[in-house]
Amino acid sequence: MAQYQAVLDGVFVALGDSTRRAVITRLGRGPASVSELAREFPMALPSFMKHIRTLEANGLVRTSKSGRVRTCELDRARLTVVESWLDEQRRTWEGRTDRLEQFVTDPEENL
Repeated sequence: MAQYQAVLDGVFVALGDSTRRAVITRLGRGPASVSELAREFPMALPSFMKHIRTLEANGLVRTSKSGRVRTCELDRARLTVVESWLDEQRRTWEGRTDRLEQFVTDPEENL
């Protein structure tokens, strides 16, 4: 359980930055080189590489190097951790709102 929490924390930290979210969105359309990705952002390449390393360290992106070109690819499997957590939260809150709705609509039944 602790490992699951650490993975989830890392993914949310990685997704907590708008630049990294934009990179994830772009990679959702397919692999791209670091140079292609960096062109969309007004920052120096070393600064952009920090974002790529954060995404890679948290398992959201895989990179490979061929010659001088480093290509990034989205690792969709890691996103299932977030999806599972969100599904769990959704079930919890839907259950709570269903009970609240029942309480509000049938006040006599709750006495």
